[in-house]
Amino acid sequence: MAVAENKLSYELIAEWIKKNPGASVCSPEGADEFKNIAAFQDFHGLPEFRDAVAKIMKKVRGGKVNFDPDRIVMAGGVRGAMEMVMFCLADPGDAFLVPSPWYPGFDRFLKWRTGVQLFPVVCESSNNFQVTREALEEAYDNARKANIKVKGLVITNPSNPLGTTVDRDTLRTLVSFINDKQIHFLCDEVYAATVFRSPEFVSVSEIIEEVECDRNLIHLLYGLAKDLGLSGFRVGIVYSYNDKVMNLCRKMSTACLVSSQTQYFIASMLCDDEFIDKFLSESAARLKRRHGAFIKGLEKAGIKCLESNGAVYCWMDLRHLLKEPTFEAETRLWKTILNIFKLNVLPGSTFHCTEPGWFRISFASMDDETLQVALRRIQILGGVNLNGYA
Repeated sequence: MAVAENKLSYELIAEWIKKNPGASVCSPEGADEFKNIAAFQDFHGLPEFRDAVAKIMKKVRGGKVNFDPDRIVMAGGVRGAMEMVMFCLADPGDAFLVPSPWYPGFDRFLKWRTGVQLFPVVCESSNNFQVTREALEEAYDNARKANIKVKGLVITNPSNPLGTTVDRDTLRTLVSFINDKQIHFLCDEVYAATVFRSPEFVSVSEIIEEVECDRNLIHLLYGLAKDLGLSGFRVGIVYSYNDKVMNLCRKMSTACLVSSQTQYFIASMLCDDEFIDKFLSESAARLKRRHGAFIKGLEKAGIKCLESNGAVYCWMDLRHLLKEPTFEAETRLWKTILNIFKLNVLPGSTFHCTEPGWFRISFASMDDETLQVALRRIQILGGVNLNGYA
C-alpha cells in the first residue's frame, strides 16, 4: 500500500500484445525488424516514438493542446527527466519552491547530484492543502531572507500524495507568480490520465494559451509509468518551451536514453487509437471503482480522507488516533500500523506535511483480494483502542 503503481489494467495491455506480437522485435512476428532496431538509432529518439508520445500527450489533455514531436526529449523515467532539467536551470545551492506535502522522491533525484535545495511552500488542511499566492510569497520571501536564490517552482499535478488536481484558477495563480518573479515552473504531469471524476485535469500547457507569460519559464514533465502503468519501462519525457533548455536536455539525454526496443514497442501501441481510447476510458473507470470501494471501506472504520479525484492515492486522516498532535506520535502510530496491523502506509512527515496525523495509501497497486484483506485490517485498526499499542 506504499508503492506508487497503477496495476489495475495490465491485462488490457497483455491482450493487445497477444493480438499485436509484431510490436516486439523479440517475437517471431517482429524478428524482421530486429536488425534495424538493434543497431544505433537517432539519439533524439525514433521519429515514430516522438510522434506517438506527442499524440498521447495531446490525447490525455483532452485534445486541447498540440505538442511538437521535435520538442520531445526522452530520458530514463520521469526522475531522470526532472534531474536533467534541474542541472540545466540551477547551480548547487539554488532552491526550488515546492508546495507541501510533496513526493519524497524529489528529495533524492532533484537534490542528490544537483546540489539544489527544495524550499517548502506550506499548504494546510484548512483549505484542503491548496497552494495560495500568499503561501508562495511567504516562501519566496523567507528563502530570500536566508540568502537563498530561488530558481523555480515545482508541482505535481495531479498531486502525489494528495490525489487531487490543481484547478484552473490556481494554475493561473502559479503561472502569474513565476512570471512576476521570473523564475522557472516545472510541472510534473505524469498522472494526467488517472483523473477519474470531476473536476477535470487542467494542464499548464492549456494555461499558457490563455494568459500572457514568458514561455521560456515553462517546463512540462511526462511519462507512461502511471497513465499506462508501465513503471518498469522507464519512459520519461521533457517538454520545455525554452529552446536552450530543450537543446541542453537533448544533449544530456544521450547518457540516459530509452532503449530502441522499448521505443519501438511503445510507438506501436500508442499509434493504435482504438486501443488507447478504450484503455484510457477503462483505466479511469477502474480507478474510480477502486477508489470508491476503498473510501467506503475506510468510512466503515470511521476514517476519512481528503476528497480526491486523480492519481492512485488516498490522503488518509488519522489525526484522531494520535495521542498528541506531534510528529513523534505520528511515528509511533505508523510503527503500530506497520508492525501490529501489517499495513504498509506512509506517514505524512515523509511528504513534509506540516500537520501530523495524515497518511498516504496507494490503492491501485494490489488485486481485489489483497484490497479486501487491507480493508479488514484497517477496519480493525479503526475500532481498536490504541493505548496499548501506540
